[in-house]
Parts: sequence; structure tokens; C-alpha cells
Amino acid sequence: MDWVKIFSAILIVGWIIFLWPRAKHWMKNSPKAEQGDWMAAILPLAAVVGFVALLIMMV
Repeated sequence: MDWVKIFSAILIVGWIIFLWPRAKHWMKNSPKAEQGDWMAAILPLAAVVGFVALLIMMV
């Protein structure tokens, strides 16, 4: 193995260890989804999927 791969692996493991407590805190204290939140997320995603499908069909 190259020394760059070893160094990268050490950095990734350190990054995961460093961020794990923060991620647990974010998940515990995040706002819960309400009635209209899912539709507000699905509409833009559907628009993007539709636009990509249109571009594919035009080619």
C-alpha cells in the first residue's frame, strides 16, 4: 500500500470518530417532520426527475 492511502484511511477514521458525537446530538435534537414537509421535499425532487427525463427523451 502507498503511504497516501494509509494516511487517507487514518484521516477518514479520525473524521468519523470526531463527528460521531455531533451526529448523535443532531439526530436527537433535530426538528420532527410535520404534515406539509414531505410534500415540500417531494415536489422539487419530482421536478428534477421530470426535467432529467425530458432531457433524456430529447436526445
